[in-house]
Amino acid sequence: MAELIAPHGGLKEPVCCTVAAGDIAAFNTEAAGLPKVPVSAADLSSVYRFADGTLSPLTGPMDKETYDRVLAESVVVNNGKKYAWTIPISFPVAADVAKTLGKGQKVALTAPSGDIVATLDITDVFPWDKCGYIKGVYGTGRIDHPGADMVLKGDEGKTHLVGGTIKALPQPKNAKFGKYVLTPREVRKLLAETGWNAAVAFQTRNPLHRAHEYALVYGLEVLLKEGKNAGAVLNPLIGETKGDDVNAEIRMETYEHLITERQLGEGDSDQNLWKPRNESVPDRVKLLGLDIKMFYGGPKEAIMHGIYRQNMGYTHIIIGRKHADAPFSDGSAIWGDFDAQEIFDKLGGELLIKPVKVGFAAYYDSAKRVDLMELHKDEKPVFISGKDVRNTLLKGELVDPRIMRESTSRILAAAMKK
Repeated sequence: MAELIAPHGGLKEPVCCTVAAGDIAAFNTEAAGLPKVPVSAADLSSVYRFADGTLSPLTGPMDKETYDRVLAESVVVNNGKKYAWTIPISFPVAADVAKTLGKGQKVALTAPSGDIVATLDITDVFPWDKCGYIKGVYGTGRIDHPGADMVLKGDEGKTHLVGGTIKALPQPKNAKFGKYVLTPREVRKLLAETGWNAAVAFQTRNPLHRAHEYALVYGLEVLLKEGKNAGAVLNPLIGETKGDDVNAEIRMETYEHLITERQLGEGDSDQNLWKPRNESVPDRVKLLGLDIKMFYGGPKEAIMHGIYRQNMGYTHIIIGRKHADAPFSDGSAIWGDFDAQEIFDKLGGELLIKPVKVGFAAYYDSAKRVDLMELHKDEKPVFISGKDVRNTLLKGELVDPRIMRESTSRILAAAMKK
């Protein structure tokens, strides 16, 4: 079957810089004799995503010219044409390591475990203007937010950036949820086999409460009402996240149960749409994970989330309020509630994937379901603060089912009580 959408950057197929099975022994022999350059746990996922094509059309970390263009124009250039790209990606190194590296050199990249994971043919080594990066990506000179923490604390002591071309070993599979983590080529094949003519991805880094969940339901229903034979993919990001985010193994368990227990969308879907089809939401939803780190970059990261998904073959991505958002340390907002939706209309380069824009949603007793707040302007929704949800779960109790599904509450309560 034909693929639904072309990869980013004008390519006919995603980049592939992964070592073939038959070449692994020779690769390991060569890499063992190369100078070693360590990459952090957060950047390790980027190594694998360059290799498997999630970051197409790039074939490795950016050189200075590409990096600076992204900060200045939010584009990359491929074959003379501009394509949207909003967060530059190069690999940070300490000054003493940078002194030993140069253009034309080949090095082995090592994981925090010390294992060799890839080789890099270096095209550039350049000083890292961290304040310029923070200002360019986050749109603020303030440094009291998670994105700045990643750079100033997480990469403390790393003063330079390295660009080049990657060749990486296949990524090891997580024992618990590895079956849900596929390469772009594998995702494209899976989507083609469904027979869908549109596929919408739902990005999340959190367990789902019903208002989150409704964004996925809404996005799928929009495409179905447009006459498309559409499906949705619950596509959580499972790379490096903030320390207070729920870990990936627990989150993946909650997502799996939402679908297998057929709770996803229950009570919150449009029955006028689903009943004539003799279907319900879980019939058109798949679960797949995406292993790449969060940048907590708001609008700029929303575009990156779209790029990853276009490379995987999705035609649409759901963009809700405060997408990829994190506030300043005092709780004040870095971006407006819907800046991540508006940025899709202001791009300086091509991006084929389309956003499905979703407003605020909440549970309303009058409707006995989650619904868009814009449809209930004179009503007060059911609301529980994140702090109260957390305290309930810490006691091993279930959250109000109007806020969170029983299966999600059950798994989180058991994990947090431990």
